[in-house]
Amino acid sequence: MTGMGRASGGGGAEAAPASQQGMRRQNLAVVTGAVAAHGPLSRADVAGHTGLTRPAVSSLVDELIGRGALTETETAPSGRVGRPGRALALNDRGPAGLGLEIGVTHLAACVVDLRGEPRVWRRVERANAGRPAGQVLAEAAALGAEAQAEAAALGLRVAGRVLAVPGVVPNEPGGLIGHAPNLGWQAVRPADHWPDRDTVPEPENEANLGALAEQWHQGHPAETFVHVSAEAGIGAALVVGGQLFRGARGFAGELGHLPVHPEGARCACGARGCLEQYAGEAAVLREAGLAPVGDPVALLAERAGAGDAATLRALDRAGRALGLALTSAVNLIDPDALVLGGAYAELADWLLPSVRAELAARITVRPWSPEAVRPSALGRRGPVLGAAWSTVRSIIADPSRLPDRQDPEEPA
Repeated sequence: MTGMGRASGGGGAEAAPASQQGMRRQNLAVVTGAVAAHGPLSRADVAGHTGLTRPAVSSLVDELIGRGALTETETAPSGRVGRPGRALALNDRGPAGLGLEIGVTHLAACVVDLRGEPRVWRRVERANAGRPAGQVLAEAAALGAEAQAEAAALGLRVAGRVLAVPGVVPNEPGGLIGHAPNLGWQAVRPADHWPDRDTVPEPENEANLGALAEQWHQGHPAETFVHVSAEAGIGAALVVGGQLFRGARGFAGELGHLPVHPEGARCACGARGCLEQYAGEAAVLREAGLAPVGDPVALLAERAGAGDAATLRALDRAGRALGLALTSAVNLIDPDALVLGGAYAELADWLLPSVRAELAARITVRPWSPEAVRPSALGRRGPVLGAAWSTVRSIIADPSRLPDRQDPEEPA
């Protein structure tokens, strides 16, 4: 994956060459960021937004066009005498991000262009729990290769790959998936199983990617929020002051194992009364008297929409347990918002009343609005979108990492 690294300037005469290189790198990012935020823009407009001189902007823009980050096209005729104007925009036929996702019951792939627009979608249903990690990763790689080939036919070149997984990804180099209990994985490195060493993705926790996707999708996102989602397990991500909070070792966000009934049912993790035993997918299906076949979330939504009493009771129970757990999160980190993502977003019509009621009854030491709890508009696509958008965000933050020439016919 293209990194997010920031340019850093040094002091003193000995550091001058590195400082000049760092300054140009930073200015490339400034220009790309201006076009991303305000484009299409003329070169003069870019100078106005960035404070850079027009000659500097012209040189930087030429380099960015050469790297494939920007395109420059003629604008519509203005009716004025003279040459037509030209406008800069992010290239929709250049570098792109490939997001991959391994879920307990599916595999997914998504390619987005530099504008953040999804151009390729792939999803296949797979029962991945308990299967050998190497087999699942090989199938994910094959799905990613199909998505990349389709993207190449659209003129897109994959510049980075990120893999969303339902497990802990520690804060350490090497791309380790530390523990993915609902898959049955322990200490798995995708690089050890990926068929093509040149296309190994960077793994990341699916809840973290869902939260980042939510943050990037919103025009005016909350600075501090909790994003909680569910599939077989329950994951949460904390965005604090606009930054993803991972914890000391990358284990932050294990909301599913927060005890809501300390003497309750035994959880697969070994503890008792964890939230997953009351608001996880398996628990809701069991309470509703439904078998875990096909797409369980769609089944629950269909039965709830039809007014099935057992399903409505199960979702009410899950919402109350989720509200109880989220009360602790609110009192601990004082967020602006709570966002229900993943399966919870698609079941929000039936979960939100009991979640909001539980929060209203228990949050007494600070102001709290029921509207602060809301469903994500991204639904179950959040993690794979976040994975794809991660590369795009990294390119915009540091376009100097792109090669000088972008050719979609060459392998990425």
